[in-house]
Amino acid sequence: MRMLWISMMLLGLATVQAGTLSQANAVRAGYEKSLEAWTIKMQLAKGEAARREVMADRPMPDVAAKRMWSVISPQLNEEWTIEPAAWFLRIASPLVEVGEDGLRTPALRPQIAQVQKTVEKYHLQSRQLAPMCMALVSCGDNASLNLLRKIESQNPDKKVAGVAALGLAMMAKDINDEPRIMRERLSMLRKAIIDAADVEIEGVTVAELAEEELYIIRNLSKGRPAPELSGRDSGGRAMTLSSFEGKVVILLFWNSGGEGPDAVINWANALRADERFAGKEFEVVGVNSDPLPVLRKLQAEGKVNWPNFSDPNNELGKVFRVGAWPLTYVLGVDRKIHYIGTTGTFAELTAAAVLDES
Repeated sequence: MRMLWISMMLLGLATVQAGTLSQANAVRAGYEKSLEAWTIKMQLAKGEAARREVMADRPMPDVAAKRMWSVISPQLNEEWTIEPAAWFLRIASPLVEVGEDGLRTPALRPQIAQVQKTVEKYHLQSRQLAPMCMALVSCGDNASLNLLRKIESQNPDKKVAGVAALGLAMMAKDINDEPRIMRERLSMLRKAIIDAADVEIEGVTVAELAEEELYIIRNLSKGRPAPELSGRDSGGRAMTLSSFEGKVVILLFWNSGGEGPDAVINWANALRADERFAGKEFEVVGVNSDPLPVLRKLQAEGKVNWPNFSDPNNELGKVFRVGAWPLTYVLGVDRKIHYIGTTGTFAELTAAAVLDES
C-alpha cells in the first residue's frame, strides 16, 4: 500500500508539472469544495471548543495557491493560464509572512510580481483579461494599478477595457478623496457601465459591482457621514451608532476567529486606557461577527471591555461593505468618516488628531 501511495503521489506531481487547464481547474475546484464543506462545519459547530477544533482544520489558502502556481508558472506566457493566474492572485494577495521583527510582508510577492510582468509582456492585448482585471484589484499595489491603466488604455476589446476601468475606480478609493481622484473614479465607473455592464466576474456583473462602488462613494468615503447602525449588544439591549455622536469613535469590525484576534482585542482595550483618549469624548465601538455566546464569554471574562454590536450574520458589516476583518473606521463627533483601514498606528494618530480638533 505504501508503494502504491508513493506511486500515486509521484504521478500526481508529474501531472501538476505538466501544466494543463484541466489540472488548474482541478486545483481550484478542490480548494473551493473543501472550503465550502469547512464553512458548513463551522456553521454546525456548537460551542467554542467545537468551533476552535473546526477552525484548526480550515483549508489552507497558501497550500492551494502554491499548488496552482506549480501548474501555471512554467506556462504563464500561454493565454490559457490567464484565468487560473487571476484566481491565484486573489488567493495569494492576502497571504502574509510575519518576520522575526514582527513586520508583515506578502508571502508570495515574487510570484505575484511574475504574473503582473507576464500579463504586461504577453497578454496586454488579450480578450481574456476581464477576470485578471478584478484580480489585480485584490493585489492593491502600484504595479497592479499601473497595469490596469495600460489595459484600460491599450486593450482593443471595449469590454475588457471597461472592466479595467472598473478596477481603476475600485483602486482609486485607496489613494485619497481629493476632487481630482473622485472625478477620475466617477469617469471610470461611467466607462465600465457603458462598455462592460453585462460582463460577469465570479457570477457578479460589472453593473452590480459599479453600483457597489457608487454606494461607497456616496456613503463610505472620507468626509461623508457614516451610515447609521441599529442593532443589539451582547445582552440584547438596543444599540445605535448615532448614540455615540459627540464622541470621536473608532468603529472596529472584528471577530475572534480572525488572524491575530488577541492582538486586536489588546489594541482596542489599550486605546481606552491611553492618555490621549482616556477621560475624553472618545470611544471604541465594536461590531462583532462571532456567535453571540462567544462575544458574551469574552466580555464575561473581562477580555473585551468596550461596547459591541452583536452581528453574527454580518448584517451590519454589509452596511459598511466589510470584506476583510478586522476593519477600522475613525468617525468624528459629527459621525463623519476620517479614516478607513487596518488597526494600528494610523488609526490611532487619526483619532488623536480628530479629538484635538473637536
